[in-house]
Amino acid sequence: MPALNVEFSDRELEDLRQIAKERGTSMKALVREAAAADIARHRALQEGAEAFRRFFSAHADEFAAAFPEDEPAGHGAGRVA
Repeated sequence: MPALNVEFSDRELEDLRQIAKERGTSMKALVREAAAADIARHRALQEGAEAFRRFFSAHADEFAAAFPEDEPAGHGAGRVA
């Protein structure tokens, strides 16, 4: 499995040691779990943003009709409400 060396300040390293000790896990497992959680959060945000873009695109005319003051100048010409 590929590995990654990560540098921490003395304070960060001490905090990691303390947290790992409190959780009864290794520092390596703690850091890996934190990275995996951040990756999962990032993917979820990307998927959510894409779902929003698809929804907004599918309903752009409805949004334009409901919020005309938010439409950029020059946009909306040729739209069917």
